[in-house]
Amino acid sequence: MMQTEQQPQHQNQLTVQNSGSLSFSSHLSKEDEEISKSALSTFRAKEEEIERKKMEVREKVQLQLGRVEEETKRLASIREELEALADPMRKEVAVVRKKIDAVNKELKPLGHTCQKKEREYKEALEAFNEKNKEKVQLITKLMELVSESEKLRMKKLEELSKNVDSLH
Repeated sequence: MMQTEQQPQHQNQLTVQNSGSLSFSSHLSKEDEEISKSALSTFRAKEEEIERKKMEVREKVQLQLGRVEEETKRLASIREELEALADPMRKEVAVVRKKIDAVNKELKPLGHTCQKKEREYKEALEAFNEKNKEKVQLITKLMELVSESEKLRMKKLEELSKNVDSLH
């Protein structure tokens, strides 16, 4: 209703602005009244349509809320069933996990011991191989010395033998 009162006032102002004179028309022509009524009925029709759509949306929302509540109840029921299923196994799982942790604690020092022994073994093997190499070198040197000694002795014996032969 406020809009219909504002509309004539707006039209009156337009008359003043358009004519450029200060005369103010307070009477609405029949054409203006019909335009106002048409605008008012269009406005009412739009308001009714908006109200109808608002009610439709409300109904849809209520339906969705009902479905959501049902789904929430169903999910809660499923969760309870899952918890009931998991409960007996939880204790066994906890026991096995504790055993695994205990074995892990025992494995750590054993692993360190293995690594230490492996290092010691490698060091001992390396020392053994070095000594073995040294022994082979010494044996080779001994063989050379013995061979040379034998050659020298044979040479000396041959010389002595020649000396003895020359005395006859």
